[in-house]
Amino acid sequence: MARELTVMAVHAHPDDEVISTGGILARYAREGIRTVLVTCTNGEQGDGPGGVKPGEDGHDPEAVAEHRLGELQESVGHLGIAHVELLGYRDSGMEGWEANKHPDAFANTPVEVAAAKLGKLMERYRPQVVVTYDENGGYGHPDHIQAHRIAVAATESTGIPDKLYYAAMPRARMREMFEHMRALGADWAEGEMPDDFGTPDELVTTAVDVSAYFENKVKALRAHASQADGAFMLGLPEDVQPRVFSPEYFTRHFCRISAPDREDDLFVGLRA
Repeated sequence: MARELTVMAVHAHPDDEVISTGGILARYAREGIRTVLVTCTNGEQGDGPGGVKPGEDGHDPEAVAEHRLGELQESVGHLGIAHVELLGYRDSGMEGWEANKHPDAFANTPVEVAAAKLGKLMERYRPQVVVTYDENGGYGHPDHIQAHRIAVAATESTGIPDKLYYAAMPRARMREMFEHMRALGADWAEGEMPDDFGTPDELVTTAVDVSAYFENKVKALRAHASQADGAFMLGLPEDVQPRVFSPEYFTRHFCRISAPDREDDLFVGLRA
């Protein structure tokens, strides 16, 4: 009996599922492919009520985690994700934060320990496709880097996934958006975009059209209303948002089946 087609996305925090993979999760769910989201931390180092930052008076990590996990459930509903698995690790915070030192922080967990938990989920769901971050976690966040490490380790140790992808931000596309926003006078687009920002274009193997699921992504992002990152993305001009949210890009890191060098579907070579 053939395995049910399944995609597993391995993310660090509640809300990470939306920007880089919300479209594919919504699209594949609509196509009848089983979608599994693994969220590694509970998001304790996110913004508290009123935008209170970690370390400021009134920031309660446990209360923040509870609220963010509630937002996650709403987001998942908008994206049609079938299964959500929480590894339950503590949010490590951004690089250099005091939270980095907490013994229970995800980034301080031995890779083999967390990878074993993820491996059990791979054994349960048997995904053909796994998606996570690149070696730098996209932008250097300790929890994103750790999620990358355990996804790679679990993929290798179980031998179950046929393909492993890293979410990508093509440099040419990022530069195009940056220049457009600078022309519109956006404060954050002043100056020059760093030359090394984003994924080198030659490394991007896969571009998946998720334009039909733009509204799903927007609604899912709005579900994470407590976090400033989402507010920033939703604050982009209406003509820019579709270009940011679709398509979604990936670098294929591992493939044990025959597949072309360039793809428009993560399941190329896997569909009947």
